[in-house]
Amino acid sequence: MVLVKPTLCAGCQPIAAFAAQNFFMPPVSALHAAATALTKRDRARPRNRLESCIRRVRIFTSWDRILHRIPPPAPMAEADKDPGKTSIQVIERMMLLLDALASHADPVSLKALSTNTGLHPSTAHRILNDMVACRFVDRSDPGSYRLGMRLLELGNLVKARLSVREAALVPMRALHRLTGQTVNLSVRQGDEIVYIERAYSERSGMQVVRAIGGRAPLHLTSVGKLFLAADEIGRVRAYATRTGLSGHTRTSITDLPKLERELNWVRTNGYARDNEELELGVRCIAAGIYDDSRHLVAGLSLSAPADRLQDSWLENLKDTALQISRGMGFIPEEQPVRAE
Repeated sequence: MVLVKPTLCAGCQPIAAFAAQNFFMPPVSALHAAATALTKRDRARPRNRLESCIRRVRIFTSWDRILHRIPPPAPMAEADKDPGKTSIQVIERMMLLLDALASHADPVSLKALSTNTGLHPSTAHRILNDMVACRFVDRSDPGSYRLGMRLLELGNLVKARLSVREAALVPMRALHRLTGQTVNLSVRQGDEIVYIERAYSERSGMQVVRAIGGRAPLHLTSVGKLFLAADEIGRVRAYATRTGLSGHTRTSITDLPKLERELNWVRTNGYARDNEELELGVRCIAAGIYDDSRHLVAGLSLSAPADRLQDSWLENLKDTALQISRGMGFIPEEQPVRAE
């Protein structure tokens, strides 16, 4: 078989290079490309002449590919025509696979991952291979996968940079704007709580007695009761022995049976209260803040004049505490929590 390379007219030459790279371009697109590439004078030619030029270019590029054994470019998939869309799809599929792996304690087969995610096995395999190369996924056995150590490394970096105070600042201020009352963030240190942040304004109408850095006994504060309620009964009794449960006001809890009843109430209701037990004329409610290990790491309390505390603020307080907890990596579950 003798191959004869066709010649190109002057009108064909400007689009020869373009057509060589787009051999499988649809005819309409090729016509448009040719019309753009040719000069104004050439575009004025009849359409049938323009089509003839394009046919010549196609024959020319076919001959060139056969002669030099150059494979034609693969047809472009619809998704590949939009690089942005393709990138988003890959990320979405990667997250589907990671979520599927996270839902299993043991290595998962490719077939199971394909079934769980709805991805074609070849698509899942390709993405998994890329994630194995990046250590986001480990290949435990041939055809089985599990989450990789790179995720643990990144998770530890995120955890090390978490600060409960930083996570709480914006939500605390939003809660203060909503209620107009003082919002406190406190942590436990030994047998006391320490105030580490406060959202406050003169509009609350309440004097701030304890500034940031101030301390108070656990059993006299709403946040302190959260920490005691998370303790085992033996530790609560040891606390009572150490401190003697001394009181500050006539409503302070100063005996162990009453404290144990109060802590049971806290466990049942999911929040704690201070009924003028630390300061006369001031009532508080508190909700816990938890980290990714489900440890109680801080407490968020709302303080108001005793006659001004509204029941409707409780849900706002709980929602804010949950928002801060999520910022610390907490995922709510119906399981008991532990004090850190």
